[in-house]
Amino acid sequence: MKRVVIVGGAGRMGQAMAENLGAMPDLSVSALVDLNEPRETFGAHYVQHLSDVDPSTVDVVVDFSNPEGVVASAEWCAQHERGLVVGATGLSEAQRARVAAAGERTGVVIASNYSIGAVLAERFAAMAAPYFSRVEIIELHHDRKVDAPSGTSLATAQGIIDARRRAGLNPMDDPTQRFTLEGTRGGDAGDGVKIHSVRLPGLVAHQEVLFGGPGEGLTIRHDSFDRTSFVQGVALAVRAVSSSAKFTVGIDSLIE
Repeated sequence: MKRVVIVGGAGRMGQAMAENLGAMPDLSVSALVDLNEPRETFGAHYVQHLSDVDPSTVDVVVDFSNPEGVVASAEWCAQHERGLVVGATGLSEAQRARVAAAGERTGVVIASNYSIGAVLAERFAAMAAPYFSRVEIIELHHDRKVDAPSGTSLATAQGIIDARRRAGLNPMDDPTQRFTLEGTRGGDAGDGVKIHSVRLPGLVAHQEVLFGGPGEGLTIRHDSFDRTSFVQGVALAVRAVSSSAKFTVGIDSLIE
């Protein structure tokens, strides 16, 4: 049985992970780490800092805190040779580089989305990309999400860009010539792939990839209605990660 510590255990994602990972027969949640005391501990031990956790009681750290917390978790895991699964988004290039450096000393999995459906939607979008002349992405999240666009939309866009380049297609030109309101065409993720971000109360995590071609369109949509949608993907990563040095981006390779 793998013993899991959840950093960011008082947050909404942390609470969902603690409740659902701890209910799996091959996993146990031994501690929740957060500056704020969790509403529920689900039988786990609560501490404010990862440094307060005995490394001998941990196999894998799951971090859904914030970019600064992720870097601290990565360095702690590297020092003690414990696996790390990163779910927090919004890391800067420098912060991501420090997490990658930890992967030279222990196992690290970092993903923009742990929903199985979302990962499959990314895969389907990359498959469709060479066959349509235009594509745009709309990502919709709850109004407490602090970064935009989402990591999932950026990963989806990159998969589309890579697929189009492999097919020998040129970057897409924006047909818009006149802007009555600047910024309404969204952000360019590269090669003309546009991303539009929506933040509203009541949403969780949703994304549409809209393809257009002569006489037809294709929409690939994924919806996470509840944070439990991310649990199965995190569990896949927890089971796969070990103390052997390896830096894995995304869980696509874990889904057969």
